[in-house]
Amino acid sequence: MTATLYIVATPLGNLADLSSRAADCLRRVAVVAAEDTRRTRGLLAHLGARPQLLSFHAHSGPRRTEGLIEILRSGRDVALVTDAGTPGVSDPGPELVAAAREQGFPVVPVPGPSAVTTAISASGLPADRYLFLGFMPRKGAERARLLARAAAEEWSVVFFEAPGRLGALLEDLRALAGPERRAVVARELTKVHEEFRSGTLAELADYYSREEARGEVTLVLAGTGEAPPPPDRSDEARALATRLLGEGASRREAARQVAAELGMARNEAYRLVTEL
Repeated sequence: MTATLYIVATPLGNLADLSSRAADCLRRVAVVAAEDTRRTRGLLAHLGARPQLLSFHAHSGPRRTEGLIEILRSGRDVALVTDAGTPGVSDPGPELVAAAREQGFPVVPVPGPSAVTTAISASGLPADRYLFLGFMPRKGAERARLLARAAAEEWSVVFFEAPGRLGALLEDLRALAGPERRAVVARELTKVHEEFRSGTLAELADYYSREEARGEVTLVLAGTGEAPPPPDRSDEARALATRLLGEGASRREAARQVAAELGMARNEAYRLVTEL
């Protein structure tokens, strides 16, 4: 039978959160690829599981991916796990999953804990739609771009952050989103010292300027609640309409194509065409 790559979610902290299906999978597979073998070894010992344990982390490189594909080719099942939560969500995994699919191996998720859904479900902030941005770059243009996107986002935004950088993230968001925007800091989820701290960005930034955040942190930022204004595409629409009219299209046909290609309302596109 064809070997299978299993994507196995593991507990954030509380071992009781491991599903019976995940436990059975880890006991049954021949190989477990783990972000941190020392941490996973403890979980496997707790389960009485004895698979071959290999490291697979963000710096493993293509040779390790190919090695795991070779294991699948040999007919042995592989389970991918991360330190905590669901592999591939701000954690190693996408390259291995893509390679396994490309080679025709089944990829089966074994769902379970995720810091993203755990934090936002208990945040009290809207979660029917949300934006997940993971870990912010430490500095530079990409950090500025993502923070500006988060500040303007209509929906709730979820971040991961290292405890030593939480204060800087809150200060940056306070400057961009305003001091009164609400947020929730979720810390040490499912562990003994689990904590949710809710407040405005000003309150949270002030608190964590005095108190050191410890453990793993997930931050949920409230959205604006308002849809962003549509981008102004009038110059692009005029250029397209001018080209279409020059090619012999009627005003009605030019307006139809402009509306379809640029996502404009039909009456707005027709108005723009007739003004040319």
